[in-house]
Amino acid sequence: MKRLSVSLLGAVCALAFSAPASMASERYAERPPVMVSPDLSAPWVMQLGQQPTAVRPLKRAQQAEQKRKLRAVEAPAQIQVQPDRIRTAAVPKPQKRVVARPQINPIYLPQEVAYDGPQKPGTIVIDTTENFLYLVGENGKARRYGVGTGKPGFEWAGTHKVSQKREWPDWYPPAEMISREKAKGRFLPTHLAGGIENPLGARALYLGSTLYRIHGTNQPWTIGGAVSSGCIRMRNEDVVDLYERVPVGTTVVVM
Repeated sequence: MKRLSVSLLGAVCALAFSAPASMASERYAERPPVMVSPDLSAPWVMQLGQQPTAVRPLKRAQQAEQKRKLRAVEAPAQIQVQPDRIRTAAVPKPQKRVVARPQINPIYLPQEVAYDGPQKPGTIVIDTTENFLYLVGENGKARRYGVGTGKPGFEWAGTHKVSQKREWPDWYPPAEMISREKAKGRFLPTHLAGGIENPLGARALYLGSTLYRIHGTNQPWTIGGAVSSGCIRMRNEDVVDLYERVPVGTTVVVM
């Protein structure tokens, strides 16, 4: 019995002293890496891989919105425009160019005035100094019109009778006038039919056998000046009025 117990005790001691040596060596040995199952790691890896692409666009959008708000605050109110209105605003069409003409002086408009001259009623008196035409009436009255008269070098005076009357007369420029204007670089036609473009205007009263006439004009702004080649020029509406008031044979005194 004693031998058996001693041998058992020796064996237990031997195990007690040999076990710690092996366990210590295992404690300080290099351990193998931890392996993670692919099925368990895949969701985490995917989430980590998608995080940058999900966060960056959101961050950029927030920064852009902040910048836009900052610009809106800093910008003056008067320069804030709406692009939609600019795109849809109607662009006005260019207007047709209109050439402004001088207006006639009111003193040259038809009016009734006092007359104390020697001419009898029904006589036409033309003052080429003041550029007025008088149709002498009864009781010291006359109807006065503004006229255009001969320019320097084309003045004349005399007494004639109305030899004929024409509505919208044709114009046949004298050969002398055609030659004179040609020297200035202006070419006149030998004949121009009556109409609004005709320089004789709406009516013409011919004076005796001369080339002079009392006539209308397509340049009414020239009334009141020395502008013609000797003819007496009136506004179209005025020459029509005079035309209706005087017959052929009326005396015309040019002063």
